[in-house]
Amino acid sequence: MESWHIFLEKEYFKFSCAHFLIFADGSKERLHGHNYHVQVEIEGDLSEAGLVIDFLHAKPVVRELCDFLDEHWLLPGEHPELKIETRGDHTEVVYRESHYRVPSDEIRVLPINNSSVENLATWFGRELYRRLDERFGDRHVRRLRVAISETPGQRGVFELRV
Repeated sequence: MESWHIFLEKEYFKFSCAHFLIFADGSKERLHGHNYHVQVEIEGDLSEAGLVIDFLHAKPVVRELCDFLDEHWLLPGEHPELKIETRGDHTEVVYRESHYRVPSDEIRVLPINNSSVENLATWFGRELYRRLDERFGDRHVRRLRVAISETPGQRGVFELRV
């Protein structure tokens, strides 16, 4: 069986964010940040023009997602104990004894249960697939793989097979 892929890894596929992990025992990390880097692989059928998907079409979608996350505090909206309450132009974030007040436009609440790099790769990959399908549905993506590195040598990977 034959298959075709494109691989996207650009210097500008990056975003800087703050987060903290909440561990299974209930403890959490201190609020800190990472400079994340994104790699994307897309597998699909070749078009009549010989393309899986045009690089010129795919790159801006990846960049959009990076820009959406860049310079924000990433919060897991589905964590059962984390309380996030927006009050006008600021948001109150409470986890057990830790209380934060932050401008609302400086956070991104994602539909994940923890802000791990694995969950970030999952959110990014699902959202990338949705946007590619919405814009270029005629290109049949068979597999999408997203890797997000939080530091060199540490990355989370999500793969979607369609």
